[in-house]
Amino acid sequence: MTESETYDALNGIFREVFDDEGISLTPETAASDIPEWDSFNHINILIASEIKFGVKFNASEVEGLKNVGDFVRLIQSKLAAG
Repeated sequence: MTESETYDALNGIFREVFDDEGISLTPETAASDIPEWDSFNHINILIASEIKFGVKFNASEVEGLKNVGDFVRLIQSKLAAG
């Protein structure tokens, strides 16, 4: 899966979680940019992403994420590792 495909998939996840078809993620998008992005929705994003991409995240990986770009890089590294 390419980086562009990862962003496309995440856009779908975010739009579903936040029920907002207007969301368009960029590498710089952070929780502070989406008012409804609270801890509950954060978990929903993580679970939906694990299902979509077939990967598992651990707490230390997730704690280090600062924005969507970091999250995409994490997903890409997990997909590359197989």
